[in-house]
Amino acid sequence: MSESSDTSVFLKIPLFKDLSRQDLVSLVNELPVESYKAGDYLFYEGEPGNSLYVVKSGRIEVVLAGGTSDEMHLRACGPGEYVGEMSLILKQGKRTAAVRTMEDSQLWMMSRDKFNECLTRWPHLAYSMVEVISERLESSNEAAFHDLVLKNQMLQKAYDELKAAQAQLIEKERLERELQLAAEIQLSILPDVLPDTEEFSFGARILPARQVGGDFYDVFTLKDDRIGVLIGDVADKGVPSALFMARAHALIMAEADIGPTPADVMKLVNIHITRLQKSSQFVTVLYGILDLKTRVFSYARAGHEPPLILHADGSVERMPHSPGMAIGLWDPVTVDEKTVKLGSGDTLLLYTDGMTDCRDPQGTAFGLEGINETLSGLVKQNAQQVCNTLLETLQEYQDGSKQDDDVTLVAVKAK
Repeated sequence: MSESSDTSVFLKIPLFKDLSRQDLVSLVNELPVESYKAGDYLFYEGEPGNSLYVVKSGRIEVVLAGGTSDEMHLRACGPGEYVGEMSLILKQGKRTAAVRTMEDSQLWMMSRDKFNECLTRWPHLAYSMVEVISERLESSNEAAFHDLVLKNQMLQKAYDELKAAQAQLIEKERLERELQLAAEIQLSILPDVLPDTEEFSFGARILPARQVGGDFYDVFTLKDDRIGVLIGDVADKGVPSALFMARAHALIMAEADIGPTPADVMKLVNIHITRLQKSSQFVTVLYGILDLKTRVFSYARAGHEPPLILHADGSVERMPHSPGMAIGLWDPVTVDEKTVKLGSGDTLLLYTDGMTDCRDPQGTAFGLEGINETLSGLVKQNAQQVCNTLLETLQEYQDGSKQDDDVTLVAVKAK
């Protein structure tokens, strides 16, 4: 760069605007030129300062908290602009910001002694310096203010997100407590011990899809050497289904003591539920009475899966069925009534549709074929072993895939 070009650069600097061209040429020739690579720091914030820099070529930037996560860019400077003047006029001479190069750069360096000499030689420079510094302070304060506003907005956003997350955590904990309570209600409904008679063995298993499911079962003693066998599946899952399940189970148990037939029990329970029910929930139910003397199982099916019979020869039969509908939809309810006599070695299996709907990782349902194939090999197992083996086989088939519905099994085996 020529002497004339150097002088033109200094003419753009407000600090030296009142100097003559001759004085500018003299000043430029007296100042040393320093070279820096891109990314080099001229000085750091807080360091003692004793020099002013004028950009001859390249670009530099002024930053606060340079090199940290809180770094704030104040401004960029090109040829003809200068930095470091604040450290020359402040009493302690401390750098108020850091400066580093944005590309390879050359800068004229004016030391404190040279600065004082210039003020002595050209006193009017002091007025120009005050004017420029005032503008610089105003610009820096405005940038700092906007940065503070932005950080306050970010802090408010973070606070709002934290507050929302805390509210979600509180709600999650509340729901977990409710689910735990509902799970305890469900477990209290299920029988602790199943009957075991000289004529029959009984087994049952339940595998909820969630912490609280909608499936339920019961096996209970009735008068005149009879056993009540019940399985049900409430639409939907969670707390509402658990509460609805409790109501349906209680009504069935109450009517089972006085109802002459399973169909009568289903119809009476449906009347109660449709009168009391204020939601869209419903339940499929299969309830039957096993006569221990005659070995006849008489049952009513309200929209539930038809039962299966594993015969002593290993064949599996799906019981014939007629149309029926779930309890709780409307009154009167249509139920499917059937009877079956269990021969020695026969096993009666009741199940919910979660068993057939369960899928493997490829999305293929276990289906009725999966139940029949597994069941046919369980002739020598007792009722509880049949339920256990079926569930173990189902879980192996799932192979970790998501379970979308409850699975419930009830087995009755004639000895």
